[in-house]
Amino acid sequence: MMLLVVCALPGMAVRADQLDDIRHHGVLIIGVLGTDEPNSFVDPTTRQYVGYEVDLGNAIAQRLGVKASFTQLAVAARIPELQQGRVDILAATLTHTKEREALIDFSLTTLVTGQRVMVRSNGGITELAQLAGKKVVTAKGGTQEINIRKAVPSVDVVTFETAQQAFLAFRQGKGVGYVNDEVSLLSDYSKLGADQQHYVILPQSISTEPIAIGIRKGQPSLKAAIDDALRDMERSGEGAKLFVKWFGADSRLKIPTRSFKFDSDKIPD
Repeated sequence: MMLLVVCALPGMAVRADQLDDIRHHGVLIIGVLGTDEPNSFVDPTTRQYVGYEVDLGNAIAQRLGVKASFTQLAVAARIPELQQGRVDILAATLTHTKEREALIDFSLTTLVTGQRVMVRSNGGITELAQLAGKKVVTAKGGTQEINIRKAVPSVDVVTFETAQQAFLAFRQGKGVGYVNDEVSLLSDYSKLGADQQHYVILPQSISTEPIAIGIRKGQPSLKAAIDDALRDMERSGEGAKLFVKWFGADSRLKIPTRSFKFDSDKIPD
């Protein structure tokens, strides 16, 4: 009888489950935007990342029994950085879409928002249709560019690496409109102070955005653990408290009600 001995060649080793790796190293590396208040941004006093998605990341890491470590990413770099293993998960204002399901997996929905457009109050624009043929600005690599083009096919879209760069360009007159998620727009608007009188957010929404944690493909154990952590936060009331903390009536955004729960990873058809 001939005994066959199979030797593993370099690069052929079976990769351990990612959840096991994370627990072995004791650290969950979380990709965040870091410039998207109130989801993730740098506290000017502590120089640490804070925000709704930072709190979510810390809560998930705690339930996994590890520490959270945050890495700042550009909008367009989020999914590539996750796919290449430079971060373990994304908590980076990432919209769950059918198209992205071919690239990565998603947790339960962690936030539901819309996308809207800010314009100048004296610019004569009161509805989306009036943006036809005009220039608007937004962040590169998000769903904002896709959705504003669907809403106004002839619009001229200019993109920047970050939403804050786009917002600055808008205020400098490099576009008649600024497109972003509603919570981010409300946050930017709230910081304008006396200049608020010069800007207005159009009432029409160009999309509904289910935001979720991004997870690398082929990691069912990690997805299950993250979803379980989110369900536990929902049961305990921690999820609702985080919403009130960052978006509620006592926050700068003053959103009156939470219209979602951490209970589904399904998205509208």
